[in-house]
Parts: sequence; structure tokens; C-alpha cells
Amino acid sequence: MLYSLIPEYVLNGVKNINLSQLAEIRLRIGAPIMVNVSGENKFLTPNGAEDSDENAIICKNSTLDYVLQVASNQSLYTINDQLIQGYITVKGGIRIGVAGEVVTVNGNINTIKNITSLNIRIPHEIKNCSLNSYLYLTKNNLPFSTLILSPAGAGKTTFIRDLAYQLSKRNKKINILIVDERSEITGISEGLMNLNAGNVDVICNSKKKFAFENGIRSLKPDVIITDELNLSGDLVAIENAISSGVRVIATIHASSIHDLKNKHGFTELLSKKLFERFVVLSLNNGAGTMEGVYNDNLSCIYCG
Repeated sequence: MLYSLIPEYVLNGVKNINLSQLAEIRLRIGAPIMVNVSGENKFLTPNGAEDSDENAIICKNSTLDYVLQVASNQSLYTINDQLIQGYITVKGGIRIGVAGEVVTVNGNINTIKNITSLNIRIPHEIKNCSLNSYLYLTKNNLPFSTLILSPAGAGKTTFIRDLAYQLSKRNKKINILIVDERSEITGISEGLMNLNAGNVDVICNSKKKFAFENGIRSLKPDVIITDELNLSGDLVAIENAISSGVRVIATIHASSIHDLKNKHGFTELLSKKLFERFVVLSLNNGAGTMEGVYNDNLSCIYCG
């Protein structure tokens, strides 16, 4: 899907990059195109990714329109519900971040127009990337309720995708529900999973509140796995799931336990001991670097 998403003059440079290392393509009108390769920002040239912008490919005015038309199947109207949230998800779990002029009507976001930049984020399957912490996150192949912390681009979605796969592989009778709000975990398109998360049930393109409530009621999961937790808005759904006997594995944007402590809502989360394990990932030695696993008292039980 990535190759069909971008115009040929950009594609010529991208094809000189190892796709397994390519995480982002950042397009800003009239500016050098940037790529993130193995956690480092570089400039896209006809020869691939380089540190200097001397030969960088410049993003044309028409390039953003090209990407948006392909991503929307020639109909921006059909993706407006995603667009007003600042992103578009396309086949394969590729997410396109959008920046531009926000249009509001009666205080509500109506659309985004005059788009000035796009950030194409490319997901990756890295099998076994969760295994170095697997024994600390499970007992008898049943997981503890776990919160995975990392900054953006440090591999938390890749981690939970593999953790779902490993759990379903080792405990074939377990019912795992993935609440895939942006279709990034499984890359579901037209009912087909493009990123292998194992033998799981998936509710995608839905707010967590609806997916948790209806998923628990109708699918009877033992475990719910979801991405990008909002401490202000999602704690009730998490608490209701755990109080119903469902284990929850989720991710959150935070660079460290210290950063997590400073987030609004964390005190409530910790006092209620909703999560029994905390995993910290970083970019220190590349995406997915394991910094540590902590228990519900935030004591380190595995320090990377």
C-alpha cells in the first residue's frame, strides 16, 4: 500500500531505503521531505535517506493532494470522520497524521482544510519482540493487566501486536479482544487482518467506551488489548473491564515512570491498582528498547 500511496518522484527515493527500517515519511509543502529511519530523522534524496538536505527531494504542492486522494479512494468526504481527529488510516495499518486549518461549526470540529503537511507512519511486524518481558507479564500464559509506556515511535504498538500473537500462540483457548481504534494494531481492511496479531477478535474504528462495553457483553474476552490510552477519558472503561474479570493490556505516551506520574489521572490509576505491570520502552538503542518492567507498586522487577 505504501508504494501506491506516494507519487513516483518520492517513491524513487523511498525505494532506496530498507522498508523494515522506515518508520515515517514527513511531507511539508515546499520543504525537504524527511524520513525517520531506525529512529533517526533524515532527509529523503533520490539515493535514499541522508543526513544532509543538500540533495533532498522537495515536497510539491500537488503531493499532498495525491496522497489524500489515494488514501480516500478519491473521496475525502468518506474519510472526514477520521480527518477531524487529525489522521487517516489506510490499508496495512498505515496512519497519516494531518496538519492544516481546523474548521469549526458551533464549537465542533467540522473538517480540516488547506492541509499543509502529512506524516505517513509505517507499521512493522517484529515477531518475538515482546518475549524478553513475557515471563514478567504472564502467569501460566495468562497476562497481568499491563500498561506499556513509550514516547511516540518507540514501538509500543508493535510490542502489543506481538504480545497478542504470543498469548494466542501459547494459550490457544484464551479469548483475546483487540480494540483497534485506529486500525493500527491489526491493519484491518475490508475484514482482513493485514498485520498478524494472532487468533483474536477485533473491534476497529470505534471509540474505546463502545468497544469495551459491547465487546465484554457480546464476545466474552479474557483479555482486551488496546492502544493509546487517555487517562482522562478511558479510565472508566478500563476499570469496568478489570472489575468484570477481564485483563487489560494498553499503551500510553510517556517516556518514563516519572513522566507517567505527572499525567493527569495517574494518581487514581495507581491508587486503584488497575494495572499490575508497567513496561517502559525507549529509542535509546533503537525502537523497542526495553528499559524495564515494574509491578503495581512501581518497583522494578526487570531492569534492562
